[in-house]
Amino acid sequence: MREYRRMSLAEVGRLLGMAVPNVSAILLGKKDSRASTLEALASSLNAEWVLVPNEHLAEVRQVLAGKGGGADRTARGAVDIFLAGEHE
Repeated sequence: MREYRRMSLAEVGRLLGMAVPNVSAILLGKKDSRASTLEALASSLNAEWVLVPNEHLAEVRQVLAGKGGGADRTARGAVDIFLAGEHE
């Protein structure tokens, strides 16, 4: 995601208030982090950190790779409506 956003480790570190070696270690899976750190990392990359149930992981990966053949992606789903706050 960082490379997709064309952000350097230094930029991500600055946004997180973390040293570059720590950011690198987290992204490489060499350092454990708290959920709040992962949330901040995702936010700095204009992304969202989500948990995907294992039974749906393959399908989610296909969708992310642009190979999903699931539902119409132009139609707003219940999750989109909920996240937009229009469910109230």
